[in-house]
Amino acid sequence: MSDIRPFKIDVPQETLDDLRRRLAQTRWPDTSPADGWSRGVPAAYLKDLVGYWAEGYDWRANEAALNAHPQYTTVIDGAVIHFLHIRSTAPDATPLLLLHGWPGSVVEFADVIELLTDRFHLVVPSLPGFAFSSPLSEAGWTDGRAAAAFARLMERLGYERYGVQGGDVGALIAPLVGRAEPERVIGVHLNAMFAFPTGDPDDLASLTEAEQARLAAMRRFQDEGAAYMQVQGSRPDTLAYALTDSPVGQLAWIVEKFQEWSDPAAELPEDAVGRDRLLTNVMLYWLTGTARSTANSYYERFHDHAMWAPKPRGTVPTGVAVFVTDYAIRVFADKAHNIVHWSEFERGGHFAAMEAPDLLAEDIRAFFARS
Repeated sequence: MSDIRPFKIDVPQETLDDLRRRLAQTRWPDTSPADGWSRGVPAAYLKDLVGYWAEGYDWRANEAALNAHPQYTTVIDGAVIHFLHIRSTAPDATPLLLLHGWPGSVVEFADVIELLTDRFHLVVPSLPGFAFSSPLSEAGWTDGRAAAAFARLMERLGYERYGVQGGDVGALIAPLVGRAEPERVIGVHLNAMFAFPTGDPDDLASLTEAEQARLAAMRRFQDEGAAYMQVQGSRPDTLAYALTDSPVGQLAWIVEKFQEWSDPAAELPEDAVGRDRLLTNVMLYWLTGTARSTANSYYERFHDHAMWAPKPRGTVPTGVAVFVTDYAIRVFADKAHNIVHWSEFERGGHFAAMEAPDLLAEDIRAFFARS
């Protein structure tokens, strides 16, 4: 435990002043002929959001809310790992590792934490290269390396047996923690998971109507919505100059994904997750200057041969929560994971911990009640 140090977020005022100056001096592009979001973030929407960011948003209040949770840093495999550690008062509480995704952060779990602490000891790290788990000193931080670091973190905290939950990128890393420590991980719960077609015609023939719709949505995403992934996975350094220099650029890069991936019932991103919560998440990217390292995580993933090599089916019990905009299809997921729990919801999207924390927390509790 001597290797674990208390941490508190304390952003210098001059950094906030610099942000406000940059927002005021934004150089806006010419008017797009697009109507709505068809070609990206509309200027009118973004100008209104930037105006609120500059004049209405209170970072200090949100900083204090984050600091209300005990936070720490520790060095693992040469990298600083930042994490929240919230101990339950329950004597038989289950340790649970919560892993966020991109373009998320520990902010994703703000509303889930209070719904789980009566049953779980929560460990909520920033992924390597994200927010305060930065900067990274070297290349090679693959998802497998991150999984090994998180297994080491749980060991360092004294947790011999624990569960793992993850969404988006976290849904890639969480099963790898289970594969690395199958004797210690009691279960893996996933949302916004990735389950790709196997190529087996029988699998495709067995799909339900809802699953066929998900498969079609996945294909549309690959055709029309994956450009951000290709840029981050191939030229993260080039992208980083724009996002690190311009807070509006960083905001637009992230807010577009909240618009596209949130529950379609929400007209605007802030209707799904709240304007302040959205901006606090963006602030963790801006204040820590991690546009490059977070984008680079995609480069590492795309160039990691071990990540995409065939693997035996996982053995750790796995639960999956499927929300409105998720692509998960059970017949595909069963090929890679030991699925013992599967839930589908009609409310909430890709950012389930922020959009539908009640449903996600309830499903996590139900899954681990089986353990």
